[in-house]
Amino acid sequence: MSLQQPNGNSSSCSSPKEHKTEESDEELLMVPDMEAAGSTGVLSSSADDGVNNLEIDQTQNGTSTAKRGRGRNPVDKEYRSLKRLLRNRVSAQQARERKKVYVSDLESRANELQNNNEQLEEKISTLINENTMLRKMLINTRPKADDNH
Repeated sequence: MSLQQPNGNSSSCSSPKEHKTEESDEELLMVPDMEAAGSTGVLSSSADDGVNNLEIDQTQNGTSTAKRGRGRNPVDKEYRSLKRLLRNRVSAQQARERKKVYVSDLESRANELQNNNEQLEEKISTLINENTMLRKMLINTRPKADDNH
């Protein structure tokens, strides 16, 4: 997957700050893939360095294999750092969205439970009043103990 501009061209800018105002939300969520694009699309400001250009050209032609390890290209490190930063931004935004949904669900559940609680309290009050009234009726309808003797 590569970072696409609105016109469909791949972005070769090494700093997201340079074209930040031109990016849409969808573009911010896209993470460019270093392995698919190779290290050919990203050049540092030291493009005058003939060694870097030679290494990139050799990698493009397939005549040289890039060694992984301690001698990593600073452009590669910068790219990986930017890629990680972008992934972290996307992840943080997704976490914020999940939190909003979670809090919204909790608030709606709290409102439902509060309404249910109020209804149950009204029902309890009604049943207590009805119970009290029935007890009074029962006492009034019982034959008196004095009348039987």
